[in-house]
Amino acid sequence: MTKLAWINFKSGFKNYLSLVVSLAFTILVLFNFQNLIYSGGFEILGTRNKEYVEIIVNMITFVLVCFMFFFIWYSTNVFLTRRKKEIGIYVFMGLSNEKIGKLYFLETVFTGLSALVLGLFFGALSSGLFQMILLAISDLAVAVHFRPGLKPALITAGIYGAVYMIFAVKGYVNLVRSSVLGMISAARQNEYVRQRRAVLFIKSIVGTGILGSGYYLAVKKDQGGTMGNAFGAVVLVTAGVYLLFGGLIPLIFQAAAGNKRFLYKNQRVLWVNSLIFRMKKNYRTYAMVSILLLCSVTALATSFAMKGRYDSIIQFENTYTFQLISPRDDLDEQAAAVIGEGNEISARSRIPILCLDSSYVDSRYGGSHYAILPWSGLKELAGEAGLDFPFEPLEDHQIIKVSHLHLMSLLTDQSNVTVTIAGKNYRQVEDTSIPYLGYLQEPMSFYVVNDREYGRLKPFGEELHTYNYRIKDSGNFVQTRDRLDRFVAGLEGDDTARIAIDPESNELDWIKVMYSICVFMFFVFVLASGSIMFMKLYNDAFEEKGRYQVMMNMGIGREALRKSVKAEMAVAYGLPFAVMGISSCFSVGALARMMFTDLTGINVVSVAVVLGILALWYGLSVRAYERNAGIY
Repeated sequence: MTKLAWINFKSGFKNYLSLVVSLAFTILVLFNFQNLIYSGGFEILGTRNKEYVEIIVNMITFVLVCFMFFFIWYSTNVFLTRRKKEIGIYVFMGLSNEKIGKLYFLETVFTGLSALVLGLFFGALSSGLFQMILLAISDLAVAVHFRPGLKPALITAGIYGAVYMIFAVKGYVNLVRSSVLGMISAARQNEYVRQRRAVLFIKSIVGTGILGSGYYLAVKKDQGGTMGNAFGAVVLVTAGVYLLFGGLIPLIFQAAAGNKRFLYKNQRVLWVNSLIFRMKKNYRTYAMVSILLLCSVTALATSFAMKGRYDSIIQFENTYTFQLISPRDDLDEQAAAVIGEGNEISARSRIPILCLDSSYVDSRYGGSHYAILPWSGLKELAGEAGLDFPFEPLEDHQIIKVSHLHLMSLLTDQSNVTVTIAGKNYRQVEDTSIPYLGYLQEPMSFYVVNDREYGRLKPFGEELHTYNYRIKDSGNFVQTRDRLDRFVAGLEGDDTARIAIDPESNELDWIKVMYSICVFMFFVFVLASGSIMFMKLYNDAFEEKGRYQVMMNMGIGREALRKSVKAEMAVAYGLPFAVMGISSCFSVGALARMMFTDLTGINVVSVAVVLGILALWYGLSVRAYERNAGIY
């Protein structure tokens, strides 16, 4: 049986090739991510960044394992169905179902092992390149290790082997329990769904409603339930896309096929009915591909968004190099003299702040450190630091929140916010992340009131003075910090605090790794989508070979048949792409609101990149389909 299985595997390897290559690519990516953890290359980033990177990679590994699970499930089902008819012939040769199951199991093991060997081999070859590309995108100065590790290879092989063997055993059990008739007719039963128009109509209505609800949750602004909305949107959009391909789209094509003027124009009769049949049996595949494409576009948009956000955060936190907080109001010139020794001070500002105990403030943000800023003082600071100040004078009941620039926020609705300060309700008219106080805006919640209200609130808090400086040459940071520390230590009392922001700090380098990994996830998802479509259409061509032979016997030329194949393949790829394109406007829009940035251009670029990659898969699918169908 082993010899027979090996002969079958070698003779039919071209039929397994698309599956082997797809699995090998998944193994390659999984191995390189594991190798990234155990390479030791991120030790230089420090313990905190290294821990963040490992958490991110482990999360990505979980996503890849989930994808691998469902991809192997899908691909083995497709090839099992194709092999059932061929293997079923062995029944007439006297083989029992157990023997046939064993034959299939061994062939599946050979297929899985070949994918594992190829994946690990090319993963080992590309490990250095993978790290180089990742670090180049991340702009990290980390040594690249070209030697792949044994532990990552064993972990990858263990994960893949466990998942693959589940479905190899499942296929064995399926064959053992199958009837002879079931084996012979399996190829014609693959995912075939017979449904009346009434059923399609109901699924269309339900699917459109569910999809619309998912889109609504994606664009809905919220003051605290954004994460729940995002989760609900993912679930509803996934279910809605599934029902869309299982209901509305087949219904539209059936209606179009009933229109004779449409059907017989431009030889559409050669492929429209075939497409309707294919839609009935492949709608799950189209839905899966559409969701994967949506994930790929969202991953790429996330990468671009995080890159821009990271640059903004670095610029935000380096607004000032040094800051002093003191109850004294006479330190400006003295501190400037100390900092300016051997330095050019490129920015300098000061402002009084009124620190309040948290018991005086009732805010939805739930902070523990609050401070009040006077409107005129903040305007003067903006002029000194060269920052924008686009705010009109405030009424007595109005405030402006001055926030830290976060990587992402779950509070997407900033309207109708009320804050109670010292027993008085204020309406928040703006929430700005302009870095008026630089790093101080991270640990403290600042509110701006007009000067009259600032005076009224003075009895409730302690007024401190902040002095802010930025030096032009970051190379003098250490020496200047040491001099400033000696200056602060020499002041009477110990109430003056110093903040120093090292321009060369790598504390946020984990974000750079995150957005570079998102780029790789984009390619993983989009290549997976293309491989699933290619694999499915590659196998469908064998079923259609007889139909095309009949049409050629009827006198229809090969060129006309090739045109019909191109049209059918274009629609097969175009439908998931179109659904993804529409859905991406909502998913990327939701991401843009959480990151407070405009991602429209990025969305367009991401969709265009997906279109280009799918065009390559389309060309490969057309050639393979024509060859397998016998019309090349």
